[in-house]
Formats: sequence, structure tokens, C-alpha cells
Amino acid sequence: MSDTQAQFDVVINDQGQYSVWPVGKPMAIGWTEAGQRGERQVCLDYIAEHWTDMRPRSLKK
Repeated sequence: MSDTQAQFDVVINDQGQYSVWPVGKPMAIGWTEAGQRGERQVCLDYIAEHWTDMRPRSLKK
């Protein structure tokens, strides 16, 4: 399967940082699904729309 057809989940950590994670791969410790799944670009577009402040949560306080 090519990277453009592979499915990913958008994941988020406790600092509010987003990433993409391959569907079916065991989730890394400290990350949870953010509710978006799809091809890589769909997930990256979701992240660009929702992650507008790149600072970790600990720096926002």
C-alpha cells in the first residue's frame, strides 16, 4: 500500500501536541486518538486547522 493510500489517526498528547499515527500500529505511550482518521494529507489538514498554537500546554500557562 502506498503512503497516499495508507490510513492514519490524528493523535494528541497531554501537552496538546498533534501528530499522525499509522492505523493498526500500537499507540505510543502518552498519545491518544483525537478523532480524525484518513489518508495522511486529510490528517495533516485536520491538524493544521485545529493546532493553531504550537506551544506545549505547559508553556501556555
